[in-house]
Amino acid sequence: MGLRERKKAETRAALSWAAIRLTVERGFDQVKVEDIAEAAGVSPRTFNNYFSSKAEAVVARQFDRYLRIAEALSERPAEPLWDAITHAVLPQFGPDAETAAHPVGDAARWRAGVYAMIAQQPALQGEMLRAGSAAEARIAEAVAERTGTDPAKDLYPHLVAAAVLAAVNTALTHYLRSDPPVPVERLLTEAITRIAAGLPTP
Repeated sequence: MGLRERKKAETRAALSWAAIRLTVERGFDQVKVEDIAEAAGVSPRTFNNYFSSKAEAVVARQFDRYLRIAEALSERPAEPLWDAITHAVLPQFGPDAETAAHPVGDAARWRAGVYAMIAQQPALQGEMLRAGSAAEARIAEAVAERTGTDPAKDLYPHLVAAAVLAAVNTALTHYLRSDPPVPVERLLTEAITRIAAGLPTP
């Protein structure tokens, strides 16, 4: 990645993190595009160069995670499909360089606040559906590469991609209702393992 592309990625990340932080702190309806731009140190015009709405900015980090799942799956070595999927999914929900660049006080509480915000706000739910649909197509392509199937003709890669996103979304939702809290990584592993086993009765 060249310097220009890296700076663009950094600006996009800064805007998304500002949108998330302000929305968690104030509530979605109490945050304006101007507030997000100011917090990220750019102009509202610059914001509009990256995102079409504040909902898109909030969801961008989750969308990027989905895309990185597809990328990681394509890069995995030869191994059973669901093992590859597990190894592609789990790192996307742990600490990374972007998280380190935007530290928060109580990581577990912050994470719960973000997931709850998305679950409760219709505009964010709609944006998540849009992002999920776009990411699902990319994951299906990665699955097709590994399985020798054709995403234009075969149901299988799309079914697997939909199952992967369902596992992720269900694990995150369960994380919100778990008391005491259960680590997201553990829930993701269980969800993927159960799907890979054909969802046998517990």
